[in-house]
Amino acid sequence: MIIAFGADHGGVELKSVLIKRVREMGHTAIDCGASGTESVDYADYAGAVTSLIIDQQADKGVLVCKTGIGMSIAANKVRGIRAALVYNDEVAALSRKHNDANVICFSASYTDQESAGKMLDIWLSTDFEGGRHQRRIDKLDTL
Repeated sequence: MIIAFGADHGGVELKSVLIKRVREMGHTAIDCGASGTESVDYADYAGAVTSLIIDQQADKGVLVCKTGIGMSIAANKVRGIRAALVYNDEVAALSRKHNDANVICFSASYTDQESAGKMLDIWLSTDFEGGRHQRRIDKLDTL
């Protein structure tokens, strides 16, 4: 699987940990930045990641900022992106099962590295259930 990663200055450290984790799992990681702690705009990195997904150069995306809120808002502005800000294992699984999320967002300030890694593992290994949920996903593109 090809996974695109993006973070602003507040999420760089967690992003690096998660990139290492997916590479160890055998996936390809594309690092869209940022790479330092100098202040940058989260929307730029959300745009880079979502563009790769929409252009089918990446299968899924991971976005990190201090709260995860800015990244999730920015990513969800892009038609075809379903970004989920996750905060526990069950929500990570449900974001895939019910919402077919193709981007997962993390809060670097409120999610420790171990928990984020576990949620990412769950998210990557959980399939979309389809069925009644597909009807709901189809409606998203009409909004």
